[in-house]
Amino acid sequence: MPYVVGPKGQVVIAKEIRERLGIQPGWLVLQRLADDHVALYFVPPEHDRSLKGSLAPYTDVRIAPGEAWEGARERAWENTAQREVYQADTDR
Repeated sequence: MPYVVGPKGQVVIAKEIRERLGIQPGWLVLQRLADDHVALYFVPPEHDRSLKGSLAPYTDVRIAPGEAWEGARERAWENTAQREVYQADTDR
């Protein structure tokens, strides 16, 4: 269905398209000139929902807050750093 460009250059995006792409109010729209038409890319805003527990179904490791947590975090950083150094050495 054709739509008319408004006096401020605004265009309505058809409801069917918004629903299919999941576009919501507040999303960013990136515009790019592609040959003789405009390509639009929709970017959702950062969410404000907590991710706490989102990976729980994928592990059975449980670490209590406090010193145990701090120690586990330090070991994870050390392991990551060692892997990066090893990778850098093998890439030479």
